Amino acid sequence: MSNQRKFFSHETLERNVGWLIVATIAVVSIAGLVQIVPLFFQHSTTQPTPGVVPFPALSLAGRDIYQREGCVGCHSQQIRTLRSETERYGPYSLAGESVYDHPFLWGSKRTGPDLARVGGRYSDEWHRIHLRNPRDVVPESNMPAYPYLQNAPAEVSSIQAHMTALRRLGVPYTDEQIANAPKDLEGKTEEDALIAYLQGLGVQRRSTSQALVNTTAAEATK
Repeated sequence: MSNQRKFFSHETLERNVGWLIVATIAVVSIAGLVQIVPLFFQHSTTQPTPGVVPFPALSLAGRDIYQREGCVGCHSQQIRTLRSETERYGPYSLAGESVYDHPFLWGSKRTGPDLARVGGRYSDEWHRIHLRNPRDVVPESNMPAYPYLQNAPAEVSSIQAHMTALRRLGVPYTDEQIANAPKDLEGKTEEDALIAYLQGLGVQRRSTSQALVNTTAAEATK
């Protein structure tokens, strides 16, 4: 019995790297399952937040450009519940806002500001100037310029296949939306698509939050 206790002692794990690795993997796996598995059954993480709808075709094409150009490497799309973040960026992010995102673009670095609520904060013209030469509107910016986007036509040939694939993953695109997607991109540039994507970020959530505030205020005055 004493030998058995010694074999499973903490000292044994510290001295035996192989057992330490096995024990670590076991503990992390169990802890991960306990935290992650319940989330698959919570409506707050699997159902869209009220007002959130799938990206229109032009915005979806812009999202692809956002990923291709590496924007996610410098901009997060996840506002935490800290007061300093909500005062600067707006309402904190909810899991239900991202149920149609494949992949998620929450990001992990903020060389530039968080963009989760950037939609509608600036005009389309501001975004055009900013993309072509960021220093024209933000002198201290270290963001690279993307002037070539204004002359590159938006990708039309793959948009229907993209939307069809997303529908198989649970994004509720209709047959009509998929059929009209190429027409929505006709005559548009990659710059147009990227701006459309940016202008849609956080708008639905912000509108819903404001509607709730207005409803609460109206009920309070009755």
